[in-house]
Amino acid sequence: MELREYLAIRRAYNLVRQQMPSERRLTFVELAILCRMNVLARPMNTSEIAEYQGALRPTMTHRTKHLSEMGLMQRSKGSLDRRNVVCEITDDGKAFVYEACKNVCDVLRSGSVLSRTTPQRMCLYVDAMGSFACMSGDLVLLGLANSPEGFGTVSDLVLSLGLLQPTVSMSVASLEGEGLIRRIRPEDMSGRSVDITLTERGKERAAEIEEGVKTLVIRRKQ
Repeated sequence: MELREYLAIRRAYNLVRQQMPSERRLTFVELAILCRMNVLARPMNTSEIAEYQGALRPTMTHRTKHLSEMGLMQRSKGSLDRRNVVCEITDDGKAFVYEACKNVCDVLRSGSVLSRTTPQRMCLYVDAMGSFACMSGDLVLLGLANSPEGFGTVSDLVLSLGLLQPTVSMSVASLEGEGLIRRIRPEDMSGRSVDITLTERGKERAAEIEEGVKTLVIRRKQ
């Protein structure tokens, strides 16, 4: 998968998610779980979903419970291992996947990247992307690494990534604490935003994330 495709889809879904009613709002990893089950067209147990996303079972239990409470997934005890819950996407879940993927496609139509992708094909993209953990902080690193100038402001990152400003600001503060980014403070601070750039460690981390994105393979068909 190309990085520009990855970033375009993540940005588009971030924008779509902001328009969803709060009670119907899913994280990208939650949407990916639904897409995975929609693509495989069969029930999955929690350990299988956890392996798909590289997450611990307690984390997956929390995610699948949320999806179940929303009526997008049905959970039931396994016949052999009662501790391993079997999950199956509901009709409402399938409708949610289609609508979300369609809305992502609509956002992408305003640009050139993936502008002709169908909702069904987008579901395959999200399925593949869900197997690679990339949180908001990682997106910020990628956004800075792929900035033509090599730096940007919080507002620039909000625009390029489709994230909310508080999310970007918290990610920036965390990344700065880890020594992955640094702030470039202008000599004259009057009315000017502070630019942010990657440190050498930050560049190395961004390159690692980009290599991970490139390993993602999109299925040709369902």
